[in-house]
Amino acid sequence: MKRYEATQTDVRFDGKRVYKTTQYPEIRPSDSDTVVISNEGDFLDSLAFKYYGDPTLWWVIALANGIGKAKMSVEPGLQLRIPSNINEILVRFHNLNQ
Repeated sequence: MKRYEATQTDVRFDGKRVYKTTQYPEIRPSDSDTVVISNEGDFLDSLAFKYYGDPTLWWVIALANGIGKAKMSVEPGLQLRIPSNINEILVRFHNLNQ
């Protein structure tokens, strides 16, 4: 996947193409979420692949747990919430960024 493949652009008043800011939905806790304890060597993208089958959904786990988006590694021993309502989250993400 290319870095800016899904990034939306707009045209400014002066005709220059600019990238739009990506908006992320609020991810509320649910009783059906999975709770895991992180292990040595865990990364957000590998956890997203394990639970969602898609490593590009790492940002869902980061947002749900208040982890900065610039940090892909996860400290061992952290309790992490893995949101179960991934389809709802992706629909809200799409609606915010159309």
